[in-house]
Amino acid sequence: MLRKLCTLAMLIACLQANAQLNKEVKMNQFITALMQKMTLEEKIGQLNLPSVGFDVTGPILSQGVEDKIKKGLVGGVFNTYTPVAVRKLQDIAVNETRLKIPLLFGYDVIHGHRTIFPIPLGLSATWDPKLVERTARAAADEATADGLNWAYSPMVDIARDPRWGRVSEGAGEDPWLGSQMARAMVKGYQGTDYVHDNTLLACVKHFALYGAAEAGRDYNTVDMSRVKMYNEYLPPYKAAIDAGVATVMTSFNEIDGIPATANKWLLTDLLRKQWGFKGMIVTDYTAINEMMAHGMGDAKKVGELSLNAGVDMDMVGEIFLNYGADLVKSGKVSQAVIDAACRRVLEQKYKLGLFDDPYRYVNEARNKTAIMNAEKILLSKEAAIKSMVLLKNANQALPLNAAKKIAFIGPLVKDQRNLIGNWSGAGDYKKAVSIWAALEQKFGADKFLYAKGCNLVDDAGLRKRLNDHDGQIVPDEKTPDQLIAEAVQTAQQADVVVAVLGEAFGMTGEAASRSMIGLLDNQVELLKALKKTGKPIVLVLMNGRPLTLSWEDQNMEAILETWFGGTQAGPAIADVLFGEANPSGKLSMTFPRNVGQVPIYYNAKNTGRPYDENQKYTSKYLDVPNSPLYPFGHGLSYTTFGYGDIKLSKTSITPADKLQVTVNVTNTGNVEGEETVQLYIRDLVGSITRPVKQLRRFEKVTLKKGESREVSFTLTVEDLKFFNSDLKWVAEPGDFHVFVGTNSQEVKQAAFSLK
Repeated sequence: MLRKLCTLAMLIACLQANAQLNKEVKMNQFITALMQKMTLEEKIGQLNLPSVGFDVTGPILSQGVEDKIKKGLVGGVFNTYTPVAVRKLQDIAVNETRLKIPLLFGYDVIHGHRTIFPIPLGLSATWDPKLVERTARAAADEATADGLNWAYSPMVDIARDPRWGRVSEGAGEDPWLGSQMARAMVKGYQGTDYVHDNTLLACVKHFALYGAAEAGRDYNTVDMSRVKMYNEYLPPYKAAIDAGVATVMTSFNEIDGIPATANKWLLTDLLRKQWGFKGMIVTDYTAINEMMAHGMGDAKKVGELSLNAGVDMDMVGEIFLNYGADLVKSGKVSQAVIDAACRRVLEQKYKLGLFDDPYRYVNEARNKTAIMNAEKILLSKEAAIKSMVLLKNANQALPLNAAKKIAFIGPLVKDQRNLIGNWSGAGDYKKAVSIWAALEQKFGADKFLYAKGCNLVDDAGLRKRLNDHDGQIVPDEKTPDQLIAEAVQTAQQADVVVAVLGEAFGMTGEAASRSMIGLLDNQVELLKALKKTGKPIVLVLMNGRPLTLSWEDQNMEAILETWFGGTQAGPAIADVLFGEANPSGKLSMTFPRNVGQVPIYYNAKNTGRPYDENQKYTSKYLDVPNSPLYPFGHGLSYTTFGYGDIKLSKTSITPADKLQVTVNVTNTGNVEGEETVQLYIRDLVGSITRPVKQLRRFEKVTLKKGESREVSFTLTVEDLKFFNSDLKWVAEPGDFHVFVGTNSQEVKQAAFSLK
């Protein structure tokens, strides 16, 4: 019977492989025939990606796009959505051009399209790839119902410097966790194929190393060794490629002194040859043009460099359109390079089914049922709840007791706009539910006290910079002193104070780096004034990056990190505050004590003089410990969890063996809770220095009060491998430690060896 089943499985696999081969043969025949009809200018036109629509993320808005579409000089557009707007442009492409080649329609669908989910850094704090996949699936369903077929997501840049505003868009500091999230998002966007009209092209970005920008300053230089690239920064991109991501976006930074968009080693040797990527490469916004400021040459030269490096589509800059034909005619770029790029663009259109039906993503009936339906609204709330991280909870300050008199104070209590955060795309903040509205829905009007307390941003210069780019920050008519006085008076009437503070949405995301990453001075002044009342204070944070919270940690009874939680952030926060939901999020990025510790991350190297408080000449600061305020993996619950000792199936393994790592986890508190059990390893001796810890597994378990469960992980030799100094993927014999615990610092330890 087993032999028959194996034979049947092999037959099915062969049939599937043959079917796929036939599809590719058919596609290649179609595209070859089409390209034989195309002029050089029309082929170059397929490489042109202008912006038309509702918003722009850079300094240039493409001009005369409709005329260029008619001439066959546009391959796709971005920033255009809704069935009406998309149909208008697609009509031109398929009815008024010589070859009737349909357009691609792309957009920055980052954490939801119309229904907004928590920012990606918050989603990664769920440590729940299946949930993240569901949010990407929901976003794709909405985006395709809105005329789109290409999402510029996921952003998988490893980020260890919270000064960089774009940490909000990624999954934090760890390559292994980041890889799980990358795979989940690609699968959510693309599904298993494009047969259905609610899947779209995903685009992994920013390739590569963008999260390592010097000084945490956006668009800045990146410089690192190949060993560090391969072991620490490249894995999430590779995970997305292995998951079948359709497209890749280049980054703004340089690599080995060559901007990524002109880096042939990066785009051709590594991405295409080593990793086997067969999809399409698009630049970031005007990235080719910006290479002139890098010092790479004039417009024609940077166009030559990027084409020869392997770029397929030029976003907004129109360098290819303006200089591509001359570059071919002068011999600077071969016809074969243009043909290859054009073919890759046409392949994506073919795979999406656009040649069969250019309007398959223009469905007004589906638009009315798929956008912000009840299922997606519920998912938004679920994701927001699971993304929240309880950073501190002294004296069981949380959950709140609704029978007590509670004062909600802060500029974000009634706010809607900031709930959906940065990169909220087509989301409508007016449909987001504020904390105050959620409280009134849950408990009725006039149940709680309220005071604004302070402006979100008092600094006039900062406020202007934010408002110049649609920051939507309106200062209160009352003076700062009046606002604080009112808040103090309100707090004095209460049993407990809930202060809701944080960043404005424009303070995170692209072009939103900060040199100081604490709460703004006016917000701290409010907290200090509230502290003087003697009332217990629960601090609820909305922000897009790790913050420096040393004073707050010492003076607040509880701190709840909610990030920018999305459309249903208010109801989610209300449920967590009053205990209807138990927080279970874990940090995917370290919170430093102060900005002087940055960059700080858990999987650092040990150095030759590791930290020793009793020895002067060791690697440490004079003024603060080396340790973070809140470590990677940290997150409390309304219950507590106890860990037993680690049990190993073996203490010595060979490369052919599997190692079982088992630990008993018990809910030692008084309510049901969910715990993320985390497993780390350390390679004690290597041919190159190895990190002090590396995440390799995690499992989420839900335990009732008093319940225990045995959690078991399986490790193989693949989990012990790394890229050595020759960039070979190896596992070296020797001794290892394995750690299991509630975060990267609080762990149990055991030892084994690889023979």
